[in-house]
Amino acid sequence: MTPLYDVLKEYAQKKPARFHMPGHKGAFLPVPELMGAAMLDVTELPPTGNLYEAGEPFDTAQRLWAQRFGFEACQFLTGGSTMGIHTALALLCKPGESVLIDRNCHRAAFNALALLDLEPVYLQRPWLQKFGMIGPIDPENVEKKLKENPNIKTVCITSPTYSGVLSDISTIGRIVHEHGGKLFVDGAHGAHLPFLGEDAFAGADAVVVSAHKTLPALGQTALLFVNGIDPDMIRLRASLYGTSSPSYPLMASLDGARQWLEDGGEDGYRKTTLRVAALRKKYPCLEEGLRLDPTRLTLCVKDGPTFTKMMEQRNIYPEMEDGGHVVLICTPQDLEENFDRLEEVLEELRPDMGSCPPLPPPPMPKRVCSVRKALFAESERLPLRQCEGRIAACQVAPYPPGVPVVAPGEVISKKELAYFGQIGYNTELEVRVVTSL
Repeated sequence: MTPLYDVLKEYAQKKPARFHMPGHKGAFLPVPELMGAAMLDVTELPPTGNLYEAGEPFDTAQRLWAQRFGFEACQFLTGGSTMGIHTALALLCKPGESVLIDRNCHRAAFNALALLDLEPVYLQRPWLQKFGMIGPIDPENVEKKLKENPNIKTVCITSPTYSGVLSDISTIGRIVHEHGGKLFVDGAHGAHLPFLGEDAFAGADAVVVSAHKTLPALGQTALLFVNGIDPDMIRLRASLYGTSSPSYPLMASLDGARQWLEDGGEDGYRKTTLRVAALRKKYPCLEEGLRLDPTRLTLCVKDGPTFTKMMEQRNIYPEMEDGGHVVLICTPQDLEENFDRLEEVLEELRPDMGSCPPLPPPPMPKRVCSVRKALFAESERLPLRQCEGRIAACQVAPYPPGVPVVAPGEVISKKELAYFGQIGYNTELEVRVVTSL
């Protein structure tokens, strides 16, 4: 069942005189490869509905997704999980409130802090010394922070991480609810997990997932799932951060992705997990003692950037790397022949794999003003190496994964500069620092 896609296709098949936007009129785009999408690219019309108003076909299209994820409501997003993070925090928090936020959150969450003038209390993740990376959130640490800060009513965490590490959302959610709070999970990299039978988001009050990251959906497509909030309010908050001209082809791809999964696409993900499991057994990988996304392959290597460069020279492009890891996103659309090629290359590069070099945990910079105040302050651009003692007016975040080492309002000290050097970050890159508060 694809209610949105069906009405778009029906409208196009009637060959209407389109005296409305977009300007291509469903007839011509100068990029031939995009011509197939032009016929579905329309605007808000009686048959096609409005994303930010109640009514068909969106009510049914979004309800089908909500039911599949076990939530009361779903909101289609055409601005990626970034839009979902902003919308969710605007739903759960009032401007000026405090929020317990996972320090491993994406930079979009820090932008939301500034837009809503939220006061962050940071939740540090445990550092997995053996693997040189951040691990799952400790539920006991969440409880400790909430006891120390009883005024906090919203908790924002990331699960899974870019490397595929999953936290115990059910237990964390129970703790948050016992303290009278709401739990928001940035699950951007986990859109496929419910289709694998993974109980990855039960216990959360709101979850955002990026369909485009791991499902057969177009770039920028994401989904926000919410419990306990009026759908009219969800649409209203989403409209604050989304364009008033959302792309219908993007949203139709969400319709199609769900139906494809329900028509048997789930089996493809299960086959992918078997191939990834075999690779994990054969090569040094992030695995031991952790609950992981079964389709995410995080290789342990001696030098992440060098290893990635050697893979790219062999025409294999991973998702990201850091000092001691290379991350590959695997889906059913990765053909068997591509997995075979990957295995051949990994065998060739086996001498460069193994225990990653000792990596330090990210430092916790000193905070001297609010994220909002720093982000909107007068500022200048300087090479990072020249910024010792300066207050950051932007996120200083290696991308991917886009997790700030230094957030706006924090001081870039000798400690942070040393850390950037240890992880191989280019300190010649310019960053924005505050000139006047």
